[in-house]
Amino acid sequence: MIDQPVEDFSLPASGGRIFSLSACRGSAVVLYFYPKDSTPGCTSEARDFRDLHPQFVAAGAIIAGVSRDSLRSHDNFTAKQELPFVLISDSDEMLCNRFAVIRMKSMYGRQVRGIERSTFVIDGNGVLRREWRGVRVAGHAQEVLDFVSHL
Repeated sequence: MIDQPVEDFSLPASGGRIFSLSACRGSAVVLYFYPKDSTPGCTSEARDFRDLHPQFVAAGAIIAGVSRDSLRSHDNFTAKQELPFVLISDSDEMLCNRFAVIRMKSMYGRQVRGIERSTFVIDGNGVLRREWRGVRVAGHAQEVLDFVSHL
């Protein structure tokens, strides 16, 4: 998928918005997929992107988090963590399937189907430029910012 155009999509997002890739033309888009609102790793990741948000904006990038959580859950998470970017609700897994981030994972000794923490950078022309899969949270947002700053 790298260096290939990403098909447009429109999905509901936090704050009563609709997030459309086509509306972001001219800006890089950082789509980060995460398993679940308000869990420890996902909260740390959201805070890292939040804290670096001004630098992403200065680099001409838009951040959007994606999970299967409901809009209500996203709105609560956004308010509690004071997130300055949208969280996309992909409850039917359309976007998760398009980016192939659904995996069988081990949780407390049993296999569960869930989102593998992954991040994708789409350039201002709608072309996928970079992907990270199986992300470790520590330092990840900074690594993405470093990449976006050189687009």
